[in-house]
Amino acid sequence: MDRLDNTIRPYAWGSTTAIPHLLGVEPSGEPQAEMWMGAHPGAPSRTARGTLVEVIETDPRRELGPETVAKFGPRLPFLLKILAAGAPLSLQVHPDLKQAQEGYTDEERRGVPVDAPHRNYKDANHKPELICALTEFDGLCGFRAPAEAADLLAALDVDSLKPYVDLLRAHPEEAALREVLTAVLTADREEIAHTVTEAAAACARLGGAHAPYAGIARHYPGDPGVLAAMLLNHVRLQPGEALFLGAGIPHAYLSGLGVEIMANSDNVLRCGLTPKHVDVPELLRVVRFEAADPGVLRPEAGPDGEEVYETPIDEFRLSRYVLPEGAAARDLTLTTPQILLCTAGAVQAGEHRLTPGQSVFVPAGEKAEVSGAGTVFRATVVV
Repeated sequence: MDRLDNTIRPYAWGSTTAIPHLLGVEPSGEPQAEMWMGAHPGAPSRTARGTLVEVIETDPRRELGPETVAKFGPRLPFLLKILAAGAPLSLQVHPDLKQAQEGYTDEERRGVPVDAPHRNYKDANHKPELICALTEFDGLCGFRAPAEAADLLAALDVDSLKPYVDLLRAHPEEAALREVLTAVLTADREEIAHTVTEAAAACARLGGAHAPYAGIARHYPGDPGVLAAMLLNHVRLQPGEALFLGAGIPHAYLSGLGVEIMANSDNVLRCGLTPKHVDVPELLRVVRFEAADPGVLRPEAGPDGEEVYETPIDEFRLSRYVLPEGAAARDLTLTTPQILLCTAGAVQAGEHRLTPGQSVFVPAGEKAEVSGAGTVFRATVVV
């Protein structure tokens, strides 16, 4: 079992206080957005044996187990994070596996540098993800019903929004959502910025269901993504609740602290709320124009106290244990690789004492006994 030393990424949208508070350290004043736990080459966790990438490359079958290697290859299939949003993240979608493979192959063939600002596909993998709230957590997830989106926009009483309202009310669901998103993202930038400014002022004045979009507009004034965001469901998670984001589902995290797990990929298509490249044609190819309930997940408790967040993905499986004071030690040994992350209290994982924000990597088949009083998240795979 290896204690992990993890990199914190200072993205501009990160909270300056949430991760330091979790870790029990003084804030530096700089944004601290994500703490990465895993073997992603961009910021692999470090161990006493080297980086986790190096550890796994030395003996994949021993570290990951033969079943994991047979199914996913000689790499850790998931990336675990603590995510702290102090400002809204970009509005985005992720491709499915086939789209990612096609997009990556095409950009490689055309010689687009992997670090080019306009590159869409950094790898050939899909990026489904799950976010579990540690604090109250606000986000956007999936399209609203067109009629509901039309009512939200119509209430703003902004003349330049009326064509979008008419489109949402006049067309079948998929066509309505596609046409309005396309119109917003391809509109003249000066004209749409004026519309966004008027819409933001109306959102601030009305409050209620419109209040989240006024907040978004304060961070991204004039950005057409503000209007795109109003097509989506607003979700407020309570601690312990989660969202699963599958391929093609537009989403954005707005504020809060959470545990995030995803397939080990960097593929993102952006819709707005960002100064970064927005490839509208490729985005429209990937987005699923379907209205749906965001589907808040609550963990399902098993007989040994493990609470599992069920998803249709094999690259990752996230669960948690809430260990009460005086409880017997739990044997968490698996034939698959694990990362164990403490988020509350203090627990003993093998020879390692873990406090909030600390984690260990457990090789496949390695004895993993956990005791103490606290909360432990377990990340592993399904084979």
